[in-house]
Amino acid sequence: MQLYSVLLCLFYLIGLTSADSLRPRHPAARKLASRSLDVRQSTPTRPAYYFDQLIDHFPNDARYAPHDNNTYKQRYYVETSFYKLGGPVFLYLAGEGPIDGDTHLDSSLITQMMQQFNGIGIVLENRYYGTSNPYNTSTTDELRYQTTEQVIADFDLFARKVQLPGVNFTNINAPTTPWITYGGSYPGALSAFTVKTYGQTFYAGISSSGVIHGQVEYPQWYDPIQLLAPQDCVASINAIVDKMDSLVQSNNSVAIQQLKQIFGLSALTDIRDFAQTIAFPIGGPFVYPTFTWQELNWNPARGHIDFFDFCRNVTNVNAPANNTSVDNQLAQYTNGESWKNLGNYAAYIKRVVLPTCSTGDYNSADCFGTQYPEHWQNTTNNYVRSYLYTTCTEFGAYQAAKPYGQKSLISRVIDANYTQQWCNWAFPAGKYNAIPPTPDLERWNVYGDFNFTADRLLFVDGSADPWRDLCYHSTSAPQRYWTDEHPEHLINGAGHVWDLRTLDDVSAEPQFIRETTYLELRTVDAWLKEFAANSTY
Repeated sequence: MQLYSVLLCLFYLIGLTSADSLRPRHPAARKLASRSLDVRQSTPTRPAYYFDQLIDHFPNDARYAPHDNNTYKQRYYVETSFYKLGGPVFLYLAGEGPIDGDTHLDSSLITQMMQQFNGIGIVLENRYYGTSNPYNTSTTDELRYQTTEQVIADFDLFARKVQLPGVNFTNINAPTTPWITYGGSYPGALSAFTVKTYGQTFYAGISSSGVIHGQVEYPQWYDPIQLLAPQDCVASINAIVDKMDSLVQSNNSVAIQQLKQIFGLSALTDIRDFAQTIAFPIGGPFVYPTFTWQELNWNPARGHIDFFDFCRNVTNVNAPANNTSVDNQLAQYTNGESWKNLGNYAAYIKRVVLPTCSTGDYNSADCFGTQYPEHWQNTTNNYVRSYLYTTCTEFGAYQAAKPYGQKSLISRVIDANYTQQWCNWAFPAGKYNAIPPTPDLERWNVYGDFNFTADRLLFVDGSADPWRDLCYHSTSAPQRYWTDEHPEHLINGAGHVWDLRTLDDVSAEPQFIRETTYLELRTVDAWLKEFAANSTY
């Protein structure tokens, strides 16, 4: 299925879904760009179990001195109902969020693999997320064990030592039994890093939209939107951004304040906070309170189409006069040129984004203001704080606009310094640990970067994914070709981790998803046959 057909289906669904049924979340929750994909939580249907995990896997590495020899309780869910003796174990890496629900063991690729290969499925919570916290708080010193190498060492020890409840077999651990990892986005990168580093433990793995490349700024997040979103909407946003940035360049504080007033955001004191807030419906690499391009999905039960509702509102040719009259209010500052669709854009922000601030205090840290050091220095355990630490120390991918001379969907006032300031406020130097002045990208890219290779590791990406340019199929990476040793697949027209959420009846999936599911199942089947043929256990 071509991308045009996918988008056509999504536009049709817009007509079936009212905007009121898609309420955005409160920005106080600071919803990060959830690369682990399932934005819906559920009530657990299985009991949670806990593994005594080492806090420090590298007691001889001075990086982690003074060392902590204690353990923490790492939470996991397990599904054994499909298991038959000799079956594999499928380890789902949960990534940057709590596993308060265990839905990834239901109606997912993990479910399909468990059923077809008589396997066990496990969802494992990352350290420093959910209840899997080594400490009661997250100070800079206490976060020093939140590194990629410690995270994947957790997976290795878990696979070798866990005693699964209700499984009365002695040979269920790796490497006696084939363990296969799966992760999407951040955990997609972890899946790749794990298979490469601990290939003696994990027989194989799947990396879906795995962000294997780290870089400080990530303006390419917006490239698929620029290219594939409705072009009248894109052109309108580009033009409004260019005009806004011309006001910034000329230091026209009067006009800028008028622009803020048009959006109902005159209270915002930092121009970058204003720029970020009006970009929330589009999205970005870190925070946004509404559903964006990233939350689109081929499966309406799993995705959200707010982005298209946003574009339809911005480009509404039948807009009321109180919207269209706004388009000329700033023309005096742009050589008489009208700001086409500015009124529609502002009306949408006021109708959808502003109500997510329940107090109406838009400049507060609980709403859209970010310039409060004390807010960032709150050391309460929190999944956003944990993810920010990884962003600041190893991964990067800071929100940033395209430079002048290129089309941009967000204002160019947003650059790496904006996020880096949050990092500096959030993680002041401790007694034993300090964050680097910019992310130490070598800690992330050391596993292979765009030259990544590992046997029995399948990379699956989507051509319309905003994270694509940090993935194996990045437009900056070498041309990829399938080999049995290094399988890969780019799903034409797919977004972020679109292979994860399958239908119970795979044959009923859209062709481009169905054939991806079948490809993944064939690949796993071949791996398991290879394991059986070569096993000495």
